[in-house]
Amino acid sequence: MSDLITTALVRLDADLGTDKHAVIRALAGVVADAGRTSDVEQLVADALAREETAPTGLPGGIAIPHCRTAAVEEPTLVFARLSPPVDFGAKDGPADLAFLITAPAGGDATHLQLLTKLARALVKPAFTDSLRAAETVEEVVAEVAHVLGATPPAKKTAPAPASAPQEAAPQDAAPPAAAPTAGRRLVAVTACPTGIAHTYMAAEALEAAAERAGVELAVETQGSAGAKPLAPATIEAAAAVIFAVDVGVRDRHRFAGKPVVSSGVKRPIDDADAMIAEALRYADDPGAPRVEGSSSSGGGGDATAGAGESWGGRTRRVLMTGVSYMIPFVAAGGLLIALAFLLGGYEIVDHGRAIVIDNSLWDLPDPAALGLDHALFGSGLLAYIGALFLVIGQTAFAFFIPALAGYIAYAIADRPGIAPGFVLGGLAANTIGAEGGSAYPATGFLGAIVGGVLAGLIAHWIASWQVPAWARGLMPVLVIPLLASVLAGGLMLVLLGRPISWLMGQLEDGLSSMSGSSAILLGVVLGLMMAFDMGGPLNKVAYSFAAAGVGGASLATDAPELRIMAAVMLAGMVPPIALALATVLRPGLFSVPERENGKAGWLLGASFITEGAIPFAAADPLRVIPAIMAGSAVTGGLSQAFDVSVRAPHGGIFVLFAVDGVLWFLVSLAAGVLVGAAAVIVLKSIGRKPATTDPATRASTDSTTAAA
Repeated sequence: MSDLITTALVRLDADLGTDKHAVIRALAGVVADAGRTSDVEQLVADALAREETAPTGLPGGIAIPHCRTAAVEEPTLVFARLSPPVDFGAKDGPADLAFLITAPAGGDATHLQLLTKLARALVKPAFTDSLRAAETVEEVVAEVAHVLGATPPAKKTAPAPASAPQEAAPQDAAPPAAAPTAGRRLVAVTACPTGIAHTYMAAEALEAAAERAGVELAVETQGSAGAKPLAPATIEAAAAVIFAVDVGVRDRHRFAGKPVVSSGVKRPIDDADAMIAEALRYADDPGAPRVEGSSSSGGGGDATAGAGESWGGRTRRVLMTGVSYMIPFVAAGGLLIALAFLLGGYEIVDHGRAIVIDNSLWDLPDPAALGLDHALFGSGLLAYIGALFLVIGQTAFAFFIPALAGYIAYAIADRPGIAPGFVLGGLAANTIGAEGGSAYPATGFLGAIVGGVLAGLIAHWIASWQVPAWARGLMPVLVIPLLASVLAGGLMLVLLGRPISWLMGQLEDGLSSMSGSSAILLGVVLGLMMAFDMGGPLNKVAYSFAAAGVGGASLATDAPELRIMAAVMLAGMVPPIALALATVLRPGLFSVPERENGKAGWLLGASFITEGAIPFAAADPLRVIPAIMAGSAVTGGLSQAFDVSVRAPHGGIFVLFAVDGVLWFLVSLAAGVLVGAAAVIVLKSIGRKPATTDPATRASTDSTTAAA
C-alpha cells in the first residue's frame, strides 16, 4: 500500500494560479508528476465536476477539492500552501491551504479510512496552524502522517504567522454559555456526494459543538469508507435528529417522527453551534418539522419532509433523482441497440428475437436467407451477436420508464415509495402489453413523472399514519407498498391515464410533424439550453428530454426523437471545442491556465462533456456564455435542418457508427465551433488589449506574446 502523501506531493508557498480551476489543474499535475495518474485530464474533469456541485472552500483559509475518479488507482493526497491565496468559495475569504484528495472509483477501505481521519483533522486549528508554520515538505508529510496515526507528532512548530487567514473555524471560538441540557441526546447523519471529505468534517464539527453545549451526540457518517448505522436504541433515545447531507439519507425511515434540522453538508462546518442549538429548540417544540413517517414516541407535529428545503429545490431534487437513475438504462440500452444495428444492419429489428431463440454460437443464422442485407461483412456470427445486443438493449429500455417513476417516488417517500413507483412506471410503459388484441394506452415518460409523484406522495402520506407498535414493522414492507400501489394505480387507470396518453399522443404527433422552420427552431432552443449552464439544470433538462425520447424511439428508423438527440449531443459538444479553438487562434486573449484548459477542451468536447467549458465561463461569463450559446444554437439548428439523427444517448464522436448523416453531423459541429470561437474572440477583443488581459496573463506570458 503506497503512502497517501509523500514529499513529491507537497508544494510550499506556491503560485498555482489566480482561480480555483487553475489551482486544481496544477494540483492534478503534481499527481501526474509523482506517477500517481496516467490520465490527468480525467482527474481534472472529475475534480471540477465535484467542485461544481458545491464549493470546497472552508472557514479558516482551507480548500479541499476532491473526487472519486478512475484516473487514479490508489488514494492520493496533494498539499499546497498557496501564495497568493485563492478563492474557493468560503465565506471568510480565500484559501492559503489547499488539499487535493483523490480516491479510486472502486475505493480501498484501508486508505479511505485514513482519508476520513484527515478530513476530521482539517477542522482542528492546531493541525492547520502546524501546516502554515512548516518550513520543509518533510514537516508537512510528518504532520499529516501524525494525524493519520502513522507516526509520532512532528517537532513543535511556531504559532501561525499573523498574516495567515482567519485561523479558526467559527465553531472553535468560545460560544455563549449554553442553556442547561443535561441528559439531552441528539443524533446526526452527514453525507456528501463523494463521501470523502465533507462527510467527516461535518461530523467532527458537530461532535465538537455538541461537546461545548454539554449534549450527547451520535453521528452516522454515510461516506465512502462505509457507514456504521446508529443503533435503534440510540435513535429512539434521541430528542432530535440533524441531517447534514447533500444526498439522500440511507434508510431515512429509521428516524421517522423525530424533530429534524436539515441542511447541506457544509453548514455544520461553518456553523455547527447554531445547528446544535436549533436541534435542541426543535426537540421542545411540538410544531417543529419532523422526519416523515410514524413517530415511535407518539409526538405530534407535521410530517414535513426536507425541512429547510425550498419547494423549488425539493421539486428539482425529486425530478433529478428519477432522471439520474433513469439515464443508465437509456445509455446502456441505446448503445447496445446502436451496436446491434452496426453488426446486424437495420433489418435485425425484425429478426433479432427469433435469432436469439432459434440460433446459437454453434448454429449461426444465415444473413442472406433472413434478408439481413446490411449485416457487417455478411457474417452470421456478427449477426448473432447483433441480435443478442438488440434483445439486451430492448430489455434495458423496458426498465427506463419504471425506473424514472420508481426513483421519483423514492425521492419523495424513501424506500417504501420504490415499489408503488415502479408499479406506476410499469403502467406508464404498459409492460403487460396487449391482451386479446387490446392494450391499455401507454402514457410514456409523462405518465412516469405523474405516476412517480403520485405514488411517492401517497406513500409519504400513509407513512405519516399513527399506527400501533405491533404494526410499525409491517408498514414499510407491506402496508405502504400495497396501499400506495392500489390507490395510485387506481387513480392512474381510472382518472389520469387516458388524458396523459392523449397528451403524449399530441406531443408525439407534434414531433413527428416537425419539419422545416419549426424543427430548426427546436434545435436552436435546445442548443441554447445546452450551452447556457454547461451541465446545470437547463442543460440536464434538455439532455433528459432527448434521452427519454431515444428510449421511446429506439427501434424506429426515422424518428424525430433521434434527430432531437443528435441536436442535443452536437450542441453540447460545441462549447469546449469552440473555446479550445479560440485559445489556439488568439492565445493572447487568454491566461496561461485558460490556454492549458483549452488543450483539454478538444477531447472533452469530442466526448460530449460540456463541462469542459466551465473554467472559461467562470473566469469571464459575460463574454464566454453568450458566445458559446451562439455556437451551440447554430449547431442545434443545422443538425435539425440536415436531419441528422443518432441512436446513442452519449459518446460524442466516439459513437459515429450510431449516427445517420455522419457528414452533416460533422458539418453542423464544425459550423457551431467556428461561430462560437469567432464570437468568443470578438467579445474578448472588445474594450481591452490582448496583451493586457489581466495581471496574471502579463506575468505569465513572455515578451513576444505581450508584444503581440
